[in-house]
Amino acid sequence: MLFTSIEFFVFLPIVFALYWLLRRQVRWQNLLVVVASYVFYGWWDWRFLLLIAFTSACSYFSGIVIGNGRWRKSALWGNIAINLAILGLFKYYDFFAAELATLLGCSGDSVMLHLILPVGISFYTFQALSYSIDIYRGKMEPTRDVVAFFAYVSFFPQLVAGPIERATNLLPQFQQQRHFDYSMAVDGVRQMLWGFFKKVVVADNCAVYVDDIWNNIAGESSVNLAMAAALFSIQIYCDFSGYSDIAIGTAKLFSIRLMRNFNVPYFSRDIAEFWRRWHISLTTWFRDYVYIPLGGSRVGKWKIVRNTFVIFLVSGLWHGANWTFILWGAFHALLFLPLILLGKNRKYTDNVADSHWLPSIKEFCQMLLTIILAALGWILFRSQSLGEAVDFYGGLLSGGIGGANFPMRTLVFVLILMVVEWLQRRREHGLAMAGVRSGVVRYACYLAVLALIFVFGVFNETFIYFQF
Repeated sequence: MLFTSIEFFVFLPIVFALYWLLRRQVRWQNLLVVVASYVFYGWWDWRFLLLIAFTSACSYFSGIVIGNGRWRKSALWGNIAINLAILGLFKYYDFFAAELATLLGCSGDSVMLHLILPVGISFYTFQALSYSIDIYRGKMEPTRDVVAFFAYVSFFPQLVAGPIERATNLLPQFQQQRHFDYSMAVDGVRQMLWGFFKKVVVADNCAVYVDDIWNNIAGESSVNLAMAAALFSIQIYCDFSGYSDIAIGTAKLFSIRLMRNFNVPYFSRDIAEFWRRWHISLTTWFRDYVYIPLGGSRVGKWKIVRNTFVIFLVSGLWHGANWTFILWGAFHALLFLPLILLGKNRKYTDNVADSHWLPSIKEFCQMLLTIILAALGWILFRSQSLGEAVDFYGGLLSGGIGGANFPMRTLVFVLILMVVEWLQRRREHGLAMAGVRSGVVRYACYLAVLALIFVFGVFNETFIYFQF
């Protein structure tokens, strides 16, 4: 079930009402969350409910065994192996089997299984794995509340697209009494509204132009290709961060707090800052469970470089079984390289122009360069094959300027987005206007955003990250 579907707008009020009718019965609330989440997930394909249930059960029982002390290492590695094997079978088997067959001179199609990739499998698999790893590391005790644990893994707002939550943050919230918080719920609605604006007004309008250009790379001018690359950068950001805003806002309706997943990444002054602000739940997951175990930054310079390349190559592969994703990861690792060698990868940890209305000329140029570099990488990410990416880069360098076609209405939406996010860069989301005392101004902004959604929204029921 998609957040932008009619079914969701019927589903959410029903679950919300039932949930708070059970407000004094935590276990029944959690059971409702599990049932609602399984309906939400099974709406797409009910057969994959068995998969998420199996993943949840494996991680639940492995946690108990790890907590008991005996066979703890075997239980940990067994759970990791089972979950990664399932992920590998559905997501990577066909890719590697076809590549190996081609290398051996065989027909790739003859060894492929053509399995359907379950929606959100990369997200809930990583979420389940972090639980058993954190128990093994002594960061938390295993739970014996199976209902609360299943609610943690399957919580529907963030089930299929994150944020990838840690059990140390989310599970305790399912184990304690929850009370309806009016101010929290209202802020959740605001965040959902801003998320819908980013998703259906900005991202989906960008998609119309981007898809049209990308389907005719050979016949387009370099100007149109550059515009498509720029708008895809906006599209993927608004598509994913908009979906995250809806997820986080929806969770607030149930008095559940999820971690922030995006923090205005296109206002970053270098690529290292960009990755601290982009898909935060995934980058911190790789940091804590891959980068640091490899030695992190506590080792020699060249080992830090090695660890960085491992992280980005694995991140690329996490996004999809295609050489384009792997090269996209390598591209970002190369961008990181000079920052690491010069010791400047942690230079920018504050907000740009934190005490000023506008950035300095230097900061503006730094942000512009970061956006351009990210956009060049997104071309690899968007392309279906290396050949398509090469054609796109070649078209950009061709210098053709004829037949320029600018989607002016979409560019206005992008401008609104950038202005609002710049003004709100210190806050959690674009409509968090606690500092605006005038109720008239606040509600005028809400109504304006709502009008833009209903008049210009493209409700095409697609989401880029479903394929991951």
